[in-house]
Amino acid sequence: MSFAYAYPLSRFEPAVVPDLNHRASRERLTASALKGFFKLAQAWQLRDEDACTLLGGLSSSTFYEWKKKPARVLEVDRITRISYLLGIYKALHILYGSKLADQWVGMPNRNLLFGGKTPLAFMLEGGLPAMQTLRQLLDARRGGM
Repeated sequence: MSFAYAYPLSRFEPAVVPDLNHRASRERLTASALKGFFKLAQAWQLRDEDACTLLGGLSSSTFYEWKKKPARVLEVDRITRISYLLGIYKALHILYGSKLADQWVGMPNRNLLFGGKTPLAFMLEGGLPAMQTLRQLLDARRGGM
């Protein structure tokens, strides 16, 4: 007798995870990723230098070129960074009203994770691992984990 466990049938299917190693996937995602990032940067009132740092140390000239002409293909690292940031943005808007959600990243935070710094400073100093940690924290707060 076999006691294999299986998930019950559901009308919900898991999302297909795009393979970012394939150029076609990155081509498909880049335009919307950049559009979302620039809207997020505006909502959070990010300085251009901070936006460049969040994108992985992008030069100012490249940043301004991307703003003017977003038709390009981003690398895996940059799409991943933008994905974490957009997830943070979404989680904040689920947890808080729009005004507080957009101000939250710039407010000093007493959570041990931040040590009195702003979540933005935490991400600027910690890079991609900090973005991942912050995304997990917010997902857990909203009951998503």
